[in-house]
Amino acid sequence: MIMQISTMVMLVIIFLVVLLFTIFLTAFFVRRREEERLGEYQDRILKTQREEVQNIYKTMRGWRHDYHNHMQKIKAHLALNQIEEVKEYLDQLEEDLDAIDIAIKTGNVSVDAILSSKLSVAAKHDIEINCKAKVPKQLTVSDIDLCVIIGNLIDNGMESCDKLKEGERRFMRIYIGVFKEQLYISVSNATNEVIRKLDKEFISHKRGNHGHGLKRIDNIVEKYDGFINRKNEPGAFATEIMLPL
Repeated sequence: MIMQISTMVMLVIIFLVVLLFTIFLTAFFVRRREEERLGEYQDRILKTQREEVQNIYKTMRGWRHDYHNHMQKIKAHLALNQIEEVKEYLDQLEEDLDAIDIAIKTGNVSVDAILSSKLSVAAKHDIEINCKAKVPKQLTVSDIDLCVIIGNLIDNGMESCDKLKEGERRFMRIYIGVFKEQLYISVSNATNEVIRKLDKEFISHKRGNHGHGLKRIDNIVEKYDGFINRKNEPGAFATEIMLPL
């Protein structure tokens, strides 16, 4: 009888050990798969960002390539004393150049590229942009992590604006600077969503790529012992981030 009880106890212990090991193993693979999914999503984001920047520089190279032709046309008009035609042509060239110039100059080349490419896309979505950004030379956060944060915030903002009905105002406000000896990032955008709970339920898989981007942002902020605050007000959603310098 005692031996039977000992055997049963042993079997229960073995069962519990196997169960705990199974739970641990399952949790490990679930976490690993989640990290892989985040990595895959981020790879797609970075690939898109690279393509956007490459398109800008490709257009700029094309404009430089046509420089000789532009000069020949201007000289031809001048030879015929066609001053008005020259002015009109120069105005057209100025518009073309403004459209492809990297207008955002923050002091950080990587941030310049990501902001210029993203805001160029936002403008094509008829989103009103207000951007003020200045990045200090000395940073604790890496350029890659900083661009991931900024890129995801703008992508999420554009996604929210795209959900607005026709006629509703689309806007995005971006501010990057130094506040209380920390790098301060603020992105707010128009939205018709009402988020009542800004916690893990808000940052869930149910929000698709939007949720993955939010988790990626949170992970980076946590990595640098930073601070993040999300606010949902009527018609607007805002994210504030502070990272130690």
